[in-house]
Amino acid sequence: MRLPREPRAVIFDMDGLLIDTVPVYADAMVQAGEDVGYDITREYVLSLVGLLGIELKARLVADHGASFPIADYLEAMSARLRPLLVGHVPLKPGAAQLVASLRQRGMPLAIATSMKRAEAEHHLAATGLRGAFARIAARDDVAHGKPRPDVYLKAAHDLGVAPAFCVALEDSYNGVRAANSAGAMTIMVPDVLSPTPEVENLCVYVASSLHEVMEVLDARKVQV
Repeated sequence: MRLPREPRAVIFDMDGLLIDTVPVYADAMVQAGEDVGYDITREYVLSLVGLLGIELKARLVADHGASFPIADYLEAMSARLRPLLVGHVPLKPGAAQLVASLRQRGMPLAIATSMKRAEAEHHLAATGLRGAFARIAARDDVAHGKPRPDVYLKAAHDLGVAPAFCVALEDSYNGVRAANSAGAMTIMVPDVLSPTPEVENLCVYVASSLHEVMEVLDARKVQV
């Protein structure tokens, strides 16, 4: 597989791509539904992967109606999540090796995440990867979250690289849509959801793992 352009930077998503948080979020969201008397299924929750903050609120209210107790639900969700996320969240397999290899080559790296900056900083510090990323574009840095392209556009801008020359690594449908809308060369590494035909068409490649991502970049003989 050959990428359409020689990449000059790589931009990573966090949840489900770099760190293994999706199962934790899914469990908390299902349990929070029980707390407020709503049946929030795991299948439904997985369709929301990549959404946080305003975008998550809007989707929940749109899907469950104006009477949905959004404030109580989000408070219950936060209460369920807090003890699970304060400590170390495991990296996805191959993440540390991929980041180390790209750093060794001098490839500029950034994060584009739906998390708030403080949360992203916490997780990167806990995994020992904070120093690997020159820039972080978080939800509170931009006007709109995923699936809008804002975080990817900011990450590319802050790196000083045109989005078309950035490889974006994503695991979720909403993340793929955001990266593609920004104009990045989007590689999906599915976590809990396999790509639909629509989502696959937005990608330059769908990799089975972060190890395979390294093989794709190696095939391009990436040089900075």
